[in-house]
Amino acid sequence: MLIWINGAFGAGKTTLATELKTRLPDALDYDPEYVGYLLTKWVPAPESHDFQDLPLWRRMVAQFALGLWEEYQRPLIVPMTLVNARYRDEIFTALRAAGVPLLHVFLDVPAEEVRRRIVEQDVIDGAPQADDTREFRLRNVDRCVAARADLTADTLVLDGGRHTPSELADLVQARLS
Repeated sequence: MLIWINGAFGAGKTTLATELKTRLPDALDYDPEYVGYLLTKWVPAPESHDFQDLPLWRRMVAQFALGLWEEYQRPLIVPMTLVNARYRDEIFTALRAAGVPLLHVFLDVPAEEVRRRIVEQDVIDGAPQADDTREFRLRNVDRCVAARADLTADTLVLDGGRHTPSELADLVQARLS
């Protein structure tokens, strides 16, 4: 099973992923953002400066997830903001076509709460949050929160502003059962 945890920057994706990892110790962590970091070293940046706008990023994300799935036959936990419906469908269609079972989880958090979390967050992946990263995240809050309107019916939408990480993990595990 691939568990894709989606939502705005600051919605709690990484926190939920960490909680799920304690409950699914055999699961592999996969952060597609690192695919983007890799590409930004060698390919021209898109005009938007968002590596998700690179078709190669989307293909590589799906292929890497598929490779992990096929090679290790273990659950994958993927915390990644993916709000462009066309991009999401492109990646998810490729995974499903390859036979990867997929649970798409969307953490729904009000925009004002997301902004508060981004402003207060000092550390991302163990490193201080750079001002340009914070500004990128803040500029995209409304777009990320609005993505809820474009979700497919099979998406597990969870209230990330009301539930604790443990409660969210309980809800995800209940869907997996």
